[in-house]
Amino acid sequence: MTAQPRKILLGVTGGIAAYKSPDLVRRFMERGADVQVVMSRGAQQFVTALTFQAVSGKPVRTDLWDAAAEAAMGHIELARWADEIVVAPATAEFMARLAHGFADDLLSTLCLASEAPITLAPAMNRQMWANPATQANVRVLTERGVRLLGPASGEQACGEVGVGRMLEPQQIADEVLARAASEGSLKGLKVVVTAGPTRERIDPVRFISNRSSGKMGYAVAQAAREAGADVVLVSGPVQLCAPPGVRRIAVECAEQMLQAVESVIDSADIFISAAAVSDYRAQEIACEKIKKTGETMTLSLTRAPDVLATVARRASRPFLVGFAAETENVERNALVKLTAKHLDLIAANRVGDNLAFDVDENALTVYWPGGKQELERTSKAALAHQLVEVIARRYRERERKAGGACSAVVPPMSPAAHAAG
Repeated sequence: MTAQPRKILLGVTGGIAAYKSPDLVRRFMERGADVQVVMSRGAQQFVTALTFQAVSGKPVRTDLWDAAAEAAMGHIELARWADEIVVAPATAEFMARLAHGFADDLLSTLCLASEAPITLAPAMNRQMWANPATQANVRVLTERGVRLLGPASGEQACGEVGVGRMLEPQQIADEVLARAASEGSLKGLKVVVTAGPTRERIDPVRFISNRSSGKMGYAVAQAAREAGADVVLVSGPVQLCAPPGVRRIAVECAEQMLQAVESVIDSADIFISAAAVSDYRAQEIACEKIKKTGETMTLSLTRAPDVLATVARRASRPFLVGFAAETENVERNALVKLTAKHLDLIAANRVGDNLAFDVDENALTVYWPGGKQELERTSKAALAHQLVEVIARRYRERERKAGGACSAVVPPMSPAAHAAG
């Protein structure tokens, strides 16, 4: 595990939300973190450095050209000191400079000079947040592995209402430290994660698929990597970049996903099946585009390969984690799947309009034989870290009970169990 206390470099930039940042320092420190504040020139127009020194117990760093601090290359020393860099608030201007690699002040230089993960809590006017330039910078930053917390929607200091408010200090602290708590819990293990939908072709231009965005599976892959695991991500078609340090295998259909999983599963300690794999595929795929010839058309379907069930039937298998996305009877259906597929753990949630799909938040109930744990609604990134911690605890407990064995032998599933979905 990462040594405690957690060393957090808190960057504060020039937005009105800077008045919340001293409270964020306090909440980090209440949780045992060691906090060093770095302020931009703009931030000093809203809150004084003396305020942050009082709450953090450390002199605040503000100037890249501080002769005393830089006598021993202080900005490099500080960049190496941090376990994580958190910028709250992060203004549109700062995000633009970070996206384009500017290093003309202390905070931006530290971000470029550090290998520590970077988390931004954006805060700006709703129109600034929605501006295509800002959204382009957001895409650049997230593709590089920078994590964004928020912004939230609500009333803004300018009197307008919309998306752009900085998250509250308690929520930022919870999400940052939830990730910190999970680091190292899967160190030395290999984890295979599936994510996203599959596409089952009907003809050269049409396919059967579902609404999965892949965000939850990608967040789980990133959380597992940050927890120290060697992660392979087998992904259906999504508009997401692979998390830093994660090997991704891109597939399209259920058959390809199964083949990809089987190519890497032998050495896996944990298999997390987060993909929304198609249950059915076209019995025959047309070689040419099917023409419109009548008012109705009948399409014959047959079962697609069940990736999780196939892995579960292996004589030597990894620790198995499934997902159950249900529109009704969530607990009952999840427990049926847990038992029928001989899973070690299953994460279940209700799905439908404004639930799970096409949103950045989710909630899960995690079940295992004889127990369960509720994971309350939060961002998918924070939720993934909580889930990984549950998985790590259950895996270690199974390992202890088995006397150190990392695999278990289970009887083959019956055809009826296989049909349980």
